[in-house]
Amino acid sequence: MSAKDKTLPQPHPFMANSAPASYRELLRVAEVKEIDEVFEQIPTDHLFKGKWKVPRGIKSEAQLSKHLTSILRKNISAEDYTSFLGAGCWNHYVPAICDEMVTRTEFSTPVWGTPSSDHGRNQVWFEFCSQLGELVGMEFVGLPLYSYGTAAGHALRMAARINGRKKILIPASLDPERAKVIRTYAGFKELNGFLDVVTVKFDKKTGRLDLADLKAKLDKEVCAVYFENPNYLGALESEAAEISKLAHSVGAEVVVGVDPISLGIIAPASQYGADIIVGTTQPLGVHMNAGGGVGGFIATRDEERYAKEYPTLQVSLTGTTVPGEMAFGLTLFHQSSYGSRENGKDWTGNSVYLWAVANATYMSLMGPEGFVDVGNSIIARARYAAERINKLKGVKVLWRDGFFKEFVVNFDKTGKSVKKINKKLLKHEIFGGKDLSDEFPELGESALYCVTEVHTLEEIDALVDALKEVTA
Repeated sequence: MSAKDKTLPQPHPFMANSAPASYRELLRVAEVKEIDEVFEQIPTDHLFKGKWKVPRGIKSEAQLSKHLTSILRKNISAEDYTSFLGAGCWNHYVPAICDEMVTRTEFSTPVWGTPSSDHGRNQVWFEFCSQLGELVGMEFVGLPLYSYGTAAGHALRMAARINGRKKILIPASLDPERAKVIRTYAGFKELNGFLDVVTVKFDKKTGRLDLADLKAKLDKEVCAVYFENPNYLGALESEAAEISKLAHSVGAEVVVGVDPISLGIIAPASQYGADIIVGTTQPLGVHMNAGGGVGGFIATRDEERYAKEYPTLQVSLTGTTVPGEMAFGLTLFHQSSYGSRENGKDWTGNSVYLWAVANATYMSLMGPEGFVDVGNSIIARARYAAERINKLKGVKVLWRDGFFKEFVVNFDKTGKSVKKINKKLLKHEIFGGKDLSDEFPELGESALYCVTEVHTLEEIDALVDALKEVTA
């Protein structure tokens, strides 16, 4: 190595674009002599002048493993403590076979897009769409999207393309994070395709959508009415059919968000007027995780006007040149961003195709009766928890009638904040409910508690005892 090269960065030679020869080539192409010239537009007072306190590099893989493990051990997971958190990512049981299926090499390592890499992948995707369609009561289901929010955003844009209108109505009780995703998909006034997002109030007495406010905001400009059942605050929209009727009366599409784990005991949205159904697939065999998508879906009737607006990929079953033989393959590929790039029906974006394998496995294990059983188990445990918590001094469960697995608990009369209560619950090795005081200040010091089939009666009783102590 020359003396000149010793002044350049000295990384591992296999790190692309960082070895001395590559570094010099990058400077040449950028037409600069020193790397500082690339960043000369940055004001000098924005540049760090001190000395970087970067720890020395770890050269041993064994030492690196210990170092990372020591960092990860600082986290406390829902496996360590009892968790009553939900709010979009819920603690449901994941059968061991779901993990076994998603780690099989034919699913986890194939090269995307090549027919030779399909070792049962298209079939399991087809099964995912078929089973989910049966669960939600629709015939046409696309491959999964990144999340609940992206599914809702795409569905609302689908509705706008179908009827050519530019206004969407969403509930004020919507998950604030999901609402932000929807507004992102709606775009900006300065850009083409902008959709105007209007919020509909929710009834503070019931937790459900305010029908009077909905009626006041419905007009011929509305392309879609979006609501969720159960909603973010746990309440079941008992007047869902009326909401759909009102939306249809002005020619708007009805887009409904659902929790598929509830559909063993709650009527599917297709039975009360939904045109497009969206939701999350995380309860269907996917572990809680952060930093990645946990799955979303879009489902409609098998009508051309809907099928032609999907941005997602579809898997179909068809015949081959061999009589009696069947094959799986992608269809409507040309209308996606994969097939038409910028001319596609929205950008398909990131997806979670591997989670579809877990979802299909979970649904096949459960069957119709399994969904009934788990639904009844969840609602019985959640109601037991709500009734016990509501008897605590100064504590009140809002909207005690008509919820599925989540319910709102108000602590105003205890004189303590949710933040302090949750901090004290940690000493009992319990994660309390989601703090709603910032998201919904009109609800006071309230928290969203989640109870599922994984919670035992003993764990619920332990929560009640702990709440009694920390709110005293």
